[in-house]
Amino acid sequence: MDVALTRLGPGDAAVLASLAPEVLDASVDPAWLAAFLAEPGHIMIVARVDEVVVGQLAAIVHHHPDRPPDLYIDDLAVTPALRRQGIAQRLLDDAMALGTQLGCAQAWIVTETDNPPARGLYEGRDAEAASVVMYEYDL
Repeated sequence: MDVALTRLGPGDAAVLASLAPEVLDASVDPAWLAAFLAEPGHIMIVARVDEVVVGQLAAIVHHHPDRPPDLYIDDLAVTPALRRQGIAQRLLDDAMALGTQLGCAQAWIVTETDNPPARGLYEGRDAEAASVVMYEYDL
């Protein structure tokens, strides 16, 4: 199976027209996608097999006034049929290489405590889980 990684830019919305199951949480909203891809600090990398998006990683470069930027990996998913074949690892590798090119000092990602596959992937990259408390506000 030939998996191709592609970094999407403002003109690449059509790439997401063909999605495998569970690559995104919901249907793509064209306006939201356009806004995401138009932002210079927003990153979307997709994995495709025969032009079908089978995995994706969305990230944001955070700039700070008192330290180097960091790369927040906001979302990472691979269609269930192709999990555990190295696709998520390749997406992470590509995102981290891009973060390094963009001057990011670190990358970080959040997952649920009850998601062993994701935790195994992240911990297998020599990362330690950090204890945090997250708060959500409806706007």
